[in-house]
Amino acid sequence: MGISRYLPNNPIRKFISTPGAMSIFREVGFIGDSLSSGEHEGFLNDTKTYHDYYEYSWGQFIARRCGLKAYNFSQGGLKASTFFDYIQKEGCNPFVDEKRCQAYFIALGVNDLNHIDTYEDGFGSIDDVDFENEDNNKHSFVGQYVRIIQKLRKFEPKCRIFVLTMPTGQKEDKGAKIRANKHRDFLLSLKKYFDFFYVIDLRKYAPIYGKKFRKKYFLGGHMSALGYLFTADMVITYVDYIINKHPEDFAQIGFIGKGVYNSLCKW
Repeated sequence: MGISRYLPNNPIRKFISTPGAMSIFREVGFIGDSLSSGEHEGFLNDTKTYHDYYEYSWGQFIARRCGLKAYNFSQGGLKASTFFDYIQKEGCNPFVDEKRCQAYFIALGVNDLNHIDTYEDGFGSIDDVDFENEDNNKHSFVGQYVRIIQKLRKFEPKCRIFVLTMPTGQKEDKGAKIRANKHRDFLLSLKKYFDFFYVIDLRKYAPIYGKKFRKKYFLGGHMSALGYLFTADMVITYVDYIINKHPEDFAQIGFIGKGVYNSLCKW
């Protein structure tokens, strides 16, 4: 499958061949940029074109494999700072009852870190977060990213949240490495502040996106359909690992949004 990180505890050292434990979810939301939107990059007459083909997104591949309902709250170019403007578009709002989910995946950071100057307070720190009122968070990447998590938890308090670190590119320059590692460290730190919160650490465990990998799975600067399918398989395998490692965290998935629970089990 192209996995290059043969660490003994690598959750995705070998992909599973079945839908696995991720199939316990029935409704899942995917928040992200172009790489969460199945974006295909065209090139004609010296002009690049970009097309969000949601049916090719890794979230929708997961939905078809696992028999669940997936909602794309994603768009090419999306940043944490533009998320709340974006969801004003018709059909994009996750905070409506008909699109309430048991779990949400957040894959944001590439556009943010490449354009960190668009944030008044830069990358920021956890001190930028108001845990009483998320609308008071500072206009930093950290403040606006955490604001999304806070809003999701207010809307569906027991939802499970999965966040993705950025995979490693073979020819990353020093600046790119520093930014991606800082992004990873930030996401890992959030486990102290939120329960039922899980990091899918592609930075540590995914294959290196080098020349050979890109030839097979990329179409220009974005992935091809095969690449998005690969990402889906990777996420399905990782989530299966997380659920089976922490089954007590997922015992009451069927009760999320139902207004009932089992007081004898973890909730």
